[in-house]
Amino acid sequence: MRIAAKWRPPLWMVLGGTLAVVLCLPIVGIFFVRYMWPMIGYREAVWVAGFGVLGTTFVLGWMLWRILLRPITALRDRAASVRRGDRAAVAPLDHYGTSDMEGLGQSVLDMGRALQSREAVLRGYADHVTHELKSPLTVVRGAAELLALPDLPDPERARLIARVEAAADRMTALLDAQRTLAQAQEPAAGGVVRLSDVATDVEVEADGDVPLPEAALRLVLDHLVGNARAHGATQVTVGFRDILWVEDNGTGISDGNRTRIFEPFFTTRREAGGTGMGLAIVRRVLDAHGAEIALAPSSEGARFEVRF
Repeated sequence: MRIAAKWRPPLWMVLGGTLAVVLCLPIVGIFFVRYMWPMIGYREAVWVAGFGVLGTTFVLGWMLWRILLRPITALRDRAASVRRGDRAAVAPLDHYGTSDMEGLGQSVLDMGRALQSREAVLRGYADHVTHELKSPLTVVRGAAELLALPDLPDPERARLIARVEAAADRMTALLDAQRTLAQAQEPAAGGVVRLSDVATDVEVEADGDVPLPEAALRLVLDHLVGNARAHGATQVTVGFRDILWVEDNGTGISDGNRTRIFEPFFTTRREAGGTGMGLAIVRRVLDAHGAEIALAPSSEGARFEVRF
């Protein structure tokens, strides 16, 4: 989530203007008293100058509170809310005051989103890993008990060994996917790469410079294109014009699964060896680069859009 872009004064301008006003106020007061003394009297001129300085100081204090103190206090409260796990704490503030505070606010939002994303991954992994690994472990345990039988026929022994190997492959795939998911959350350096330089095996509908490092874009496209072809797509098109999109003509995604496709371990291809980690990895990679992915409406197949 990005802060709405608009002009805000830099901090140096605010501080410089404040110091200039503070410096000029006594001088203006002295000149005011000097030139107004003969006209309205010394005491009256001093009172008017004093009220003028007091009013100007009040206005200056209100401006500093609005431009600096209020957004700093709000960011402090947001950081505390992120620490407590408040999901709404990563929403932009209504007011940031200066461009420097805007940059700080965006960093706080990105940090909060990254922390919440990592927490969600850890919680999701703890919730799912036991279930996902229990099935192959049960297969291994049952097969081990049967393989210990001395009179087990050779064909049955070979079948059980094959089941053990398949279960081991399943566990290895799950653990490899989890390691990739963890690596995808690590902060990454920025970069820009031409879409056509990476998307070499699909149709490029609109070429452009994607604000992602080459390795990150290649990983995203590999997962999205591979997922499309695994679901029967014979044609995959990609393009970039402010947003990056990947569209296919496969079987698409049912309405019941649209809200779950980015969940770790969720897959409709479990029997074919799917781990359900591909789209979760894509989302984590994009999160690490400040981008968001969503499943967009499409008349055929599936269409994913990435916004930066």
